[in-house]
Amino acid sequence: MGSQLNAGLLALQLPGAITYAFLPHTPHSRNLANAAHHLNKEVMLHLPMQAMGANKLGPGGLTLNMSRSQFSRTFLSDLKAIPHVVGINNHMGSLLTRHPGHMKWLMEEIKQHDNLYFIDSRTTHHTVANQLARESKIPSRQRDVFLDDDPSPQAITKQFELLLKKANKNGSAIGIGHPYKNTLTILSQLIPQLKDQNIKLVPASQLVYQAPIIRLAIENNLTPGPLVLKTTNKNRTYQ
Repeated sequence: MGSQLNAGLLALQLPGAITYAFLPHTPHSRNLANAAHHLNKEVMLHLPMQAMGANKLGPGGLTLNMSRSQFSRTFLSDLKAIPHVVGINNHMGSLLTRHPGHMKWLMEEIKQHDNLYFIDSRTTHHTVANQLARESKIPSRQRDVFLDDDPSPQAITKQFELLLKKANKNGSAIGIGHPYKNTLTILSQLIPQLKDQNIKLVPASQLVYQAPIIRLAIENNLTPGPLVLKTTNKNRTYQ
């Protein structure tokens, strides 16, 4: 959010604990971030990073050809541009997030500020951003579902259903969407239905800082044996 005022104001009217991510140095980002904070909504910096294609990066973008000092100055300028920031996620970044050196720089910058978390938007399967965040001891998660790569109402509804399916399976899930007209309409209709489905909408920080989710796997018609605990930590096996 931040480039369009009307779309941003409509997005702020969505019910529930939506977390809003703002692009730095855009015309309406500061005012909209202040409004989100006033509404007790969580605010993130939507940090522009270089993509593989020719997509325009916009102001405050981090690029592969930056020196360490240029990278640091740009990051600090971006962070100061958005008030009330508690977390960061990447805008684009399909090129930059696959480079461990630059992601290490980013995590070093984030660690200079207390209580900032990071969410990897996963704009490429080759991203190492979440891995580097974890190695740097920065609270982090990664995106599970993009809601509106296809902005048609049918596709957004389908992706929202996929988000709920992942949440039911894994205990939680993170979805990312844009302030598109169809996205806002679909979310305004479906979010109020979450309570009836025993699903709770929470700020991104609650998922980032919570303990790993462990589920007890119970299946019918199985011969009694060891209980198996499923965990999101792939490096551990429990029996």
